[in-house]
This record gives sequence, C-alpha cells and structure tokens, in this order.
Amino acid sequence: MSGKILIVDDQKGVRRLLEELFKKEGWEVRSAGDGLEAIQKVEELVPDLILMDVKMPNMNGLEATHEIMERNSGIPIIMMTAYGEIEVVKQALDAGVKRCISKPFDIMALRDMVNKLMMEEVS
Repeated sequence: MSGKILIVDDQKGVRRLLEELFKKEGWEVRSAGDGLEAIQKVEELVPDLILMDVKMPNMNGLEATHEIMERNSGIPIIMMTAYGEIEVVKQALDAGVKRCISKPFDIMALRDMVNKLMMEEVS
C-alpha cells in the first residue's frame, strides 16, 4: 500500500521513526510538529491518511482533527493517544477519527493498522 501520509507529533523522534517506516513501505511522507502545522500541511498535500498525536503544543490533535474534518472529511485519521485516555479516545472517534492506537505502540501493529484501513477506504 502506498500514497501520501501526514505524520503529526510534537516529538521529533516519533516523527522520524514513523517517517522511516512509511517511506520504506513506499509512502510519500510529510510531517508536522503540532495541530496548526498539520492543518497547513493538509491544505498543501491533501494526504490519503493522517497519523495524529493528541497532546501537542499550540493546537492539540482533537482541535486539529475538528478543523481538518470540516474542510476534508474524507481523509482517514488514526489518533495516537497515551495509554488509558478513554475519554480522549471517545472524543476522537466522535470527531470522525477512524482508529486510535495507544502509545507506546508497536510500529509493526501501527503499520498493519494503516494498511488495513487504507484497504477498507479503497473498497
């Protein structure tokens, strides 16, 4: 599976790790460090999928998701949350997020989740 993916996380190490993983998988990868930057990148790139962290400075992942969904409701979003944030997961799913994954996550499980979600979106 390939396409355009936007990785949104305020931790540079997480962005780099996920960028390397998805580039090896054949994705065109862009990244953003917060929700405001994510909204700007979505306008430029119009990604096929977004990986969005919840807790970030300037604009958090839930706020950015609401903004992105208003403008581009067809882009699937996977929200990355800290373990145990049940209320955040509920809010994310209510906002239109397709899947949630708890940090720390297994990157292979995340890769498989992305590939499965993209296959569902295509069919």
